[in-house]
Amino acid sequence: MSRFLRYALFSTALLLVGLLVGFKVKSSLGGGMATGDSNLHKLQQAIYYLEHNYVKEVDENKLTDDAIKGILDGLDPHSFYIPADEMKQMEEEMEGSFQGIGVEFSIVEDTIYVVSALSGGPSERMGIQAGDRIVQVDDKTIAGIGVTNGDVPKYLKGAKGTSVKIGIKRTGVASLLTFTIVRDEIPIKSVNYSYMVRPNVGYIPVTRFAEKTYEEFHNELVRLKRLGMQTLVLDLRGNPGGYMNKAYEMADEFLRAGRPIVSTKGRLRDSNQQYESTERGDFEDGAIIVLIDYGSASASEIVSGAIQDHDRGLIVGVRSYGKGLVQTQKKFDDGSAMRIVVSEYFTPSGRCIQKPYGKTHAAYEHEILDRFESGELYDPSKVKFPDSLKFKTASGRTVYGGGGIFPDVFVPNDTLGSSRYLSELVGKDLFRAFAYQYVDNNKRTGKLPVNTTDLDEFKISPDMLRAFTLYAAGRGVPLDASGARRSQALIENRIKAYMGRRLFGDEGFFPVFHESDRVLQRAIDLAPVASNLARTGKIDLAAEAR
Repeated sequence: MSRFLRYALFSTALLLVGLLVGFKVKSSLGGGMATGDSNLHKLQQAIYYLEHNYVKEVDENKLTDDAIKGILDGLDPHSFYIPADEMKQMEEEMEGSFQGIGVEFSIVEDTIYVVSALSGGPSERMGIQAGDRIVQVDDKTIAGIGVTNGDVPKYLKGAKGTSVKIGIKRTGVASLLTFTIVRDEIPIKSVNYSYMVRPNVGYIPVTRFAEKTYEEFHNELVRLKRLGMQTLVLDLRGNPGGYMNKAYEMADEFLRAGRPIVSTKGRLRDSNQQYESTERGDFEDGAIIVLIDYGSASASEIVSGAIQDHDRGLIVGVRSYGKGLVQTQKKFDDGSAMRIVVSEYFTPSGRCIQKPYGKTHAAYEHEILDRFESGELYDPSKVKFPDSLKFKTASGRTVYGGGGIFPDVFVPNDTLGSSRYLSELVGKDLFRAFAYQYVDNNKRTGKLPVNTTDLDEFKISPDMLRAFTLYAAGRGVPLDASGARRSQALIENRIKAYMGRRLFGDEGFFPVFHESDRVLQRAIDLAPVASNLARTGKIDLAAEAR
């Protein structure tokens, strides 16, 4: 489950393990150790015995790490240990920034391809452009050597103020371009884009709940309101959660003052909290549609649960993950940390949406796969909730706890047009590679759209489709005629979307790509239902047709 969870003060309940990490065993196994907790004593003895008697020399630090992992693994699926080398990356992700040159990249044709230079970053300031291919770093050739996504950070990331020399191949420029870029702080955004999908319907996707998530979301909310947004589609699909306070800050935008948003209950007094909406709120009267799926967890479920329980907006998609637990963190002196569950959270109706975890961790992690195998993602009747966990929304509708948020409008996973052929094309990133190459080769031919309006009318011709299948075949995905027929509409959509990205950035990509997003398109059609719900507090699906 998600690593992006709220940082908080460390509970004294963890003191024994903290002592274990900092304690160097001095005495022999036979006795002489200081008196203290017998279980801590036993664990210290075990580590000491392994250090001195195991058949091969052991790493004391690894033994300690493994001991902590084992302790936490026996508690629940969401208490876990974070090694020091992973902790820095996680902190960057949650704090919303990292240090580097500031490019979004993809590996195309065994070369680092610049998708975009991040706004305000050092690469943008130096004139790096979308479509540039990074072929050298500090005079070392890195193209054609099998570079992977995991290799790129070691070439391009680095401490703020340090510099890196990169060699760029740019379409239309014969010679190699070289840039010396001084690394800087680069923001990691939770809201990467937003736009008006219809004249009065706005769309904002949120990928996580990190330090700056609420600020980013609020900025886009206000911007879209200025453009005439009356209905908001908030996309929380695949959002694994994060900081709880960012979740209730977001929910506060939609609820009038004094409404409960979420409460927490735990063994310690500080774990028992109640959070209510405040006087602030820039969208308290607008219509809301929230998109969720099996990857929407934790903070995402706090937002969708509050909106659903107050009958404030429509929840659309499939059942959410089902994580109703709150964690706190203890960071150790070596930079590692552990997170433990300290409380459960409850939606305004009193639901704890945590799914059962009494079986093995393996069974818990397999539960999402079980949803595919049972057919739940395609048939809502396959979902079974216990009557003992039945609750009521503000209008008296029945909702359930114990297994995530079930949507008000179920939209099944879309398998129409899917095929193994399409999956292989996506897996090798061939749509992006072909579309970028096609645009670069045809910039001066007059065959390409000159603005996003032209892109709306642009069609993928049979000749272009044939060129793509030949291109794919030359890169390890031979034509599967049956799969190509089944997936033709999706193949054409993706080629066109990536052409739009190469020509116009996100403004050209997402409106095209989302044409094939069945859940989003259904949500847009439900805008009248959401508007009626905002006025009356009642869900009337017949309003969709009116």
